[in-house]
Amino acid sequence: MERHEHFCKQSYRNRCTIQTANGLLDLVIPVVRTAQPKTLITEQPIAYDTPWQKLHFKAIESAYRKSPFYEYYIDDLMPFFTRRYPYLYDFNMQIMQTVCRIARLPFAISESEAYERNPVDTLDLRTGIHPKKSRQIDSENFVPTPYTQVFAVKFGFQPHLSILDLLFNMGSDAITVLKPSKNEIKLK
Repeated sequence: MERHEHFCKQSYRNRCTIQTANGLLDLVIPVVRTAQPKTLITEQPIAYDTPWQKLHFKAIESAYRKSPFYEYYIDDLMPFFTRRYPYLYDFNMQIMQTVCRIARLPFAISESEAYERNPVDTLDLRTGIHPKKSRQIDSENFVPTPYTQVFAVKFGFQPHLSILDLLFNMGSDAITVLKPSKNEIKLK
């Protein structure tokens, strides 16, 4: 994980997309605007002046409560809808570790020691995956593998959703979907 970058507005650092009965929905964690023009990602405070945790939980519950693994995993995820994490980076690290643990994904998360503008021998996804830009990842290296989704009959398969979609729909079989989606990509 890149811990030495500046917070990037309107990025996946504070949002994810889920599929609802009415279409795609972005869940955005509000952040506190700081006086400084650039804030390190590790120092970006989360805003709690709106009940975003409650709203996110209700949206996820509405979208996924009928999925095969919702009841199996939701208790492990509840702290992210009740606990107040002071910083966005802390929230992101905890939710990634939790998802990897409960999905039994063999994924070790390591943190950068310094900011590298152009990392060597690493696929740099810091700007390659962005909600406001078209995907800039080489399609030979990253091909979404379709899996059963709650609203597939209505909308067809929707790629690039939150890991929660994969987890609630596939459970511990999530790894079978992720493995063919990547071809020797070294993630940092």
